[in-house]
Amino acid sequence: MSADKSAAKASRKGMGRRRFLREGAGAAAAWSIVPRSVLGGPRNVPPSDQVTIAAIGVGSQGTRVMMDLLKIPDARVVAVCDVNKESSDYSEWGTNEIRDKERSLLGSAFSTWGSWWKGATCGREPARRLVEAYYGLAKASSDYQGCNAYVDYRELLEQEKDLDAVLVCTVDHWHAPIAIAAMKKGKHVFGQKPMTHSVAEARRMGEVARETKRATQLAVGNAASEDTRRLTEWVAAGAIGPVREVHNWSSRPFWPQGIERPPVSEPVPEGFDWDLWIGPREYRPYNHVYLPFIWRAWYDFGTGCLGDMGNYSFDTIFRVLKLGAPIAVEASSTPLFKESYPLASLVHYYFPARGEMPPVTIHWYDGSLRPPRPLELEPGREMSRENEGMLLLGDNGKILCGFDGDHPQLIPEAKMKDFKEPAKTLPRSPGLYREWLDACKGGAPAAANFEFESTVVEALLLGNIAVRAGKKLEWDSAALKITNDAEAGKLVEDSYREGYSI
Repeated sequence: MSADKSAAKASRKGMGRRRFLREGAGAAAAWSIVPRSVLGGPRNVPPSDQVTIAAIGVGSQGTRVMMDLLKIPDARVVAVCDVNKESSDYSEWGTNEIRDKERSLLGSAFSTWGSWWKGATCGREPARRLVEAYYGLAKASSDYQGCNAYVDYRELLEQEKDLDAVLVCTVDHWHAPIAIAAMKKGKHVFGQKPMTHSVAEARRMGEVARETKRATQLAVGNAASEDTRRLTEWVAAGAIGPVREVHNWSSRPFWPQGIERPPVSEPVPEGFDWDLWIGPREYRPYNHVYLPFIWRAWYDFGTGCLGDMGNYSFDTIFRVLKLGAPIAVEASSTPLFKESYPLASLVHYYFPARGEMPPVTIHWYDGSLRPPRPLELEPGREMSRENEGMLLLGDNGKILCGFDGDHPQLIPEAKMKDFKEPAKTLPRSPGLYREWLDACKGGAPAAANFEFESTVVEALLLGNIAVRAGKKLEWDSAALKITNDAEAGKLVEDSYREGYSI
């Protein structure tokens, strides 16, 4: 047995938080608890009202989402899982961003937390330490663990018998296998975008969510935002007339793309299970060119700029325009590479009429490509913030927004000054996490549930196939089939190593 697996097994032998709570006063006499007022922990919530959660994938993004859930009184993180034990090479949004967020979470008693780090430090052991510090569990004996730590999600799902839900914040190619396995085990799932790595996986995840009746939610905050609702109400009220085109542009990638597979292998970092990280994909030797974060560039592991950002903006566009599956997709790009996404691409999606709503075309730009500047935009006025935005073109006007539909504005400015906003007709959201936690307890489905998002992601990821095919592809959604290109059709489904199929 490996040292990591032995550690995980030893961790499970210890008295966990939930058993501690069950055994009451007798256990309280044996274990000492640091006061919550010192550690900044959550308010007291009866165990019966808590949603117990395991965080699977606790790199930088997984750690951020886990911290958000730690702050919510009726969410209780009881286990973490990652193929990486610990390292200080993770990507972050600014210098010491992860460390400072952890200090803020823990409070003044932990003002020196992370001072020993040599970079953004994440992995299953840092995540476990963070959870235990936040909940204030004292280590009264050497084998006591308040939060179990696992290398393999399958072991976690087998061992954590009273687990309610999982957070999936892994590499893209692991989203569907883990989420589907968790739902089949009866667990609710909060997933990271993009929902899946392939078009077929999106369809399957929606089906499994429906079959298992689990509460699901994708981490696309604009699904719960006020701006998405405002934009939907504007368009429904005819603010710019029937919408026929949408332009959506991103400055991504800010990681290397358009690269070839390295010809040499490198030693696998200590504490990192490379074979399990590869998982369903065909095995290849380790090289730092895949990690951290650069995995987004590779066909086998990531979904490029479209997957990284498009799941946000397309969620809004689908809601505003009541879209279903496209009937065709075509794309052009900078030179193609055998195994990684190009430096920049332009993708066109064609959607049919929906009732009284006319056909609409969505144009996606990445690699800092952008649409022509609209004539209605006044000289000197910025077209977008940070070179990302969205533009809706209707028969009677145009709406300029942030990337995922935020801060909508009619252009020119004179039209906005004369515009009277329509009444609020859509229900407002209590928030992305609150929607999901309430759904876990039997409430209404969360807005960004897997059944809704399966249609969004089906369309979104067809764009990546069109980029690789370099031609217009005709799409039969009912049959889940590209009808005019057999080679491109092979990319609708992923291939899986033995033992990893969904």
